[in-house]
Amino acid sequence: RYDLLQKVLFQLEEAEGGFDQFTRSYWSFGVQRLPDNSLFFKEWAPAAEALFLTGDFNGWDKFSHPYSKRDFGKWELTLPPKHDMSPAVDHNSKLKVVVHTKQGERLYRISPWAKYVNREEKSIIYDWVHWDPPHPYVQIHPRPQKPSSLRIYEAHVGIASPEGKIASYTNFTTNVLPRIKDLGYNCIQLMAIMEHAYYASFGYQVTSFFAASSRYGTPDELKQLIDVAHSMGIIVLLDVVHSHASKNTEDGLNFFDGSDSCFFHSPPRGEHTLWDSRLFNYSSWEVLRFLLSNLRWWMEEYRFDGFRFDGVTSMLYHHHGIGVGFSGDYSEYFGLPRQVDSDLLFYSTLAQNCHCESTLLPTTVARLLPLKQSPLRVSATNNTQTVLIFRVAFASERFWLWILKEFKDEDWDMGNIVYTLTNRRYGEKCIAYAESHDQALVGDKSLAFWLMDKEMYTNMSSLIPMTPIIDRGMQLHKMIRLLTHGLGGEGYLNFMGNEFGHPEWLDFPRKGNDQSYHYARRQFNLVDEDHLRYRQLYFFDRDMNRTEDKYGWLAAPAAFVSAKHEEDKVIVFDRADVLFVFNFHPTKSFQDYRVAVEAPGKYRIKLDSDDVQYGGHGRLDHHTDFFTEPKPFNGRANSMQVYIPCRTAIVLANEEIDY
Repeated sequence: RYDLLQKVLFQLEEAEGGFDQFTRSYWSFGVQRLPDNSLFFKEWAPAAEALFLTGDFNGWDKFSHPYSKRDFGKWELTLPPKHDMSPAVDHNSKLKVVVHTKQGERLYRISPWAKYVNREEKSIIYDWVHWDPPHPYVQIHPRPQKPSSLRIYEAHVGIASPEGKIASYTNFTTNVLPRIKDLGYNCIQLMAIMEHAYYASFGYQVTSFFAASSRYGTPDELKQLIDVAHSMGIIVLLDVVHSHASKNTEDGLNFFDGSDSCFFHSPPRGEHTLWDSRLFNYSSWEVLRFLLSNLRWWMEEYRFDGFRFDGVTSMLYHHHGIGVGFSGDYSEYFGLPRQVDSDLLFYSTLAQNCHCESTLLPTTVARLLPLKQSPLRVSATNNTQTVLIFRVAFASERFWLWILKEFKDEDWDMGNIVYTLTNRRYGEKCIAYAESHDQALVGDKSLAFWLMDKEMYTNMSSLIPMTPIIDRGMQLHKMIRLLTHGLGGEGYLNFMGNEFGHPEWLDFPRKGNDQSYHYARRQFNLVDEDHLRYRQLYFFDRDMNRTEDKYGWLAAPAAFVSAKHEEDKVIVFDRADVLFVFNFHPTKSFQDYRVAVEAPGKYRIKLDSDDVQYGGHGRLDHHTDFFTEPKPFNGRANSMQVYIPCRTAIVLANEEIDY
């Protein structure tokens, strides 16, 4: 594979002027305005008999502006400027590519390289809209420096409002970015940005790969969102869907040139039966051009800082993960060529070495393969040639939901909890999370909903005593998230709204719910009500992130777990010279409980889930000093005694260490 990579890089140098030029093909394909205001159009449609351009500019004449055929299935057209030397196609006017097939069909298509698409209010088909504003938004803030610890806020622009409608980029910039900053997240992972005709697909049925979704606003408004995030020191990742594409033909890539194999493999290899979508042909030179340039486009035009690749399991394996379990045997992950798609490995190697002026993508997907969790997703962010590469650890979220569904609190296995959160290969960075957008979707429940369910509608007022269900749910919600944060990985992820225990699932408007937006929103207004306990969960999440920002346990080596006591239901570990103590017992509190610690000195509580401001019972004195004794205990050189109330987690830091 390495030899093949070197060969292709040599071919790129010979045929395309190098890898850099090849991955900037958005400078020549689609439509480009030349210095004299001529417009240059270029497409790849190898199966087409003829191509024409039509649109508002020529009164939708289907034959007046033919493309000229070039080698290797390329088609080109140049439109001279108008008499006043303005471009022949006006900004915001509509265009179509008219494809004549060898079978005599006439097809109306959107350019695969279209930078903006939109649709009329009552239409279901998107139009290619020429985007060439006279005064485009200019981003002024530099990319933030690479954070030492990655705390990701997974977000969807369209649902980022309490109102029952599609929210905008501007709403996100004005109302959501300040919340993310306040919460202490230093990274945003934006979902559903690539244009998708079907809103309810959650952005995973992409139709136009170079177009930022117009349902939230204009490209300039997205640029402003990212620019403002950068001004706050927040990096922004794009959720990239290169694993498959929508089957749409009139406003998608499918059958663009009339054939079933333009960008995709011919069926059956080119169809994903479970997702009802098309699968890219990663061995195609022009598909590589399209996908690699797509990554460069989002980094350079919008200044995204990196990517989270979706559906990598489907990309890696011929079986796409359908009906296949992974036991941990290396041959299941690395078996060539029967199971692993070699074309994808080659594409991913190119994609993750896609250099540009201020970014550098990861080096390889293969070394990020999981051992115990079969799905694989990759997030990457970078700055000035510095790389962060992570695998998203699915096991933790699935484990928490399983344990909540199947076991009583007194039957929780501390050893199994620790094993699940720490079971990753040495040196393999993971993003840990207790829940993501998957659990928020209709048909499942968020962590808060599993814990408190319908009582969240009636008993979340802090003006009334907590019911047993709300009490249990509040305490475990904080403990589960903190334990995952501290022990589960080298980065942490939260889906928007889950930080305050959002009370409802997520369901996009569709026929099955009468096109309702009621569940396609996030009720941030609940946090702003002083008397609701959602605010208390928000404060805990905020202070958890701020505490990590000060002590940096996510960037530290793996934790040393000194206790996982089954009878007491206690877990103790230290990481970055910070001590974490968890008492999951539903009823037992422990006075003078001995815990192991490596660094000697005076310790104080820095985070306490039982604090009243977090919806706790206020049983701990934060002014208490805990002094270590030179008594080796549970594998550590020192130890001390602490009070740990039931269903409480505390974080203690050494006052004698300069963090």
